[in-house]
Amino acid sequence: MNYIDDYFKQLVNHLKKKTKEEIYGDMVYQYKRLNQNIKNSLENYFEKFPYWGSLNESKEDFEHMRLIADSLKDHLDDFIHLYSKLGDYRSKLVLYSIMSNWYQYDFKMLNRSIEKSYGHYFDLDLIEPNSEEVIVDLGAYTGDTILDYIYTYGENKYQKIYAYDITEESLIKLKENVSRYPNIIVKKRAITDKTGITYIKKSEVDNSANMTMDHGDDEVLETTLDDEVKEKITMIKMDIEGGEQKALRGAEEHIKKEHPKLLISVYHNVRDIFEIPKMIEQMDSSYQFYLRNHGGGVYPTEIVLIAI
Repeated sequence: MNYIDDYFKQLVNHLKKKTKEEIYGDMVYQYKRLNQNIKNSLENYFEKFPYWGSLNESKEDFEHMRLIADSLKDHLDDFIHLYSKLGDYRSKLVLYSIMSNWYQYDFKMLNRSIEKSYGHYFDLDLIEPNSEEVIVDLGAYTGDTILDYIYTYGENKYQKIYAYDITEESLIKLKENVSRYPNIIVKKRAITDKTGITYIKKSEVDNSANMTMDHGDDEVLETTLDDEVKEKITMIKMDIEGGEQKALRGAEEHIKKEHPKLLISVYHNVRDIFEIPKMIEQMDSSYQFYLRNHGGGVYPTEIVLIAI
């Protein structure tokens, strides 16, 4: 047994012996012992990006810890199953480092797991595209992922790219950034699990964090990927601020029939990390899973699931 397996087994066995309330209490205790600058940074970050529950020590508000305690205790078997399905030890280190950081603010292992060799999404050891790729970019923002793909693999490594985003500001910049490249189709759509109208909830911090909701002022068409794209898809990237599970359900036929490479953000809540791989596995059990950490060393963000 290597050290990653050993660390993971020790953490799992420790959590098995704890009640949910004990896990929560341990987390609050560890948090209160942190450096004040780190606590300020975390609390400010969670206030700006309210994905993971609220956190405010001065108000004794530790909703964030409650959510993590629920996830770790109620779904420990799901974490164990995911660990067993990961295709390399870089991935297993990422999963262990997330769980250890959540439970005991383990910054050392989280920093060790950060990907330092390759760019966001495009791991050269895993993703080997060809000139026939039909790519869908959900949450294309200003085209940063598309440009990174072309930089990484070259202009001749795709046949067509569909790029989707929901705000005019992002779409204008997106069109400008990809205008010199052929066969890139830019559309204003929310890709989800149904067809109709949804509304944009704009982030006060960053346009990249805009989300959709059931009511509001700015309308946007929503549709499924199965309805929207009728040709064969070979690669799907998703970073849509917590909407990834709905988008996956709306792409089920493409996944079952065509087995596209899937590059999915799994950090927008404390359940996607195990729920999204489970969804994919239920659709197509042939997928192999990998995790990569492209975030920082204080809290696990920018975690990407690569399913091949």
